[in-house]
Amino acid sequence: MARRPRQQVPDAVRDAVERTIQATVGSAQNTRERAQDAVDEIVRGAGASAESLRGRVGRAIDDRRPATQEDVKALQKELRAIGRRLAAIEERLPAKRAPAKRSAPKRTAAKPKPKKAS
Repeated sequence: MARRPRQQVPDAVRDAVERTIQATVGSAQNTRERAQDAVDEIVRGAGASAESLRGRVGRAIDDRRPATQEDVKALQKELRAIGRRLAAIEERLPAKRAPAKRSAPKRTAAKPKPKKAS
């Protein structure tokens, strides 16, 4: 192996260190970007979970609170509308007929069967 002059050794080491740093910087940048993407994904997931939880908790609270006067009025209005619709449907139905009287079927006297001569 040939020996390098003393002046070239520090330059060679410096070049090797610079190449290593450049390779590491590129790798570190890729790692940083991947880590940032992972963090962003976690934040998005947490935000969606929190929004979903807020919706469920809000509905649960709304279901448990007592009805207000406005709620009662809205229900009364809806019931009146349903009553009007039912009345309109009933008006379109055919009139009920009285059930026909059924008389007992007439029974005729059964004729005796002739006996066979044995």
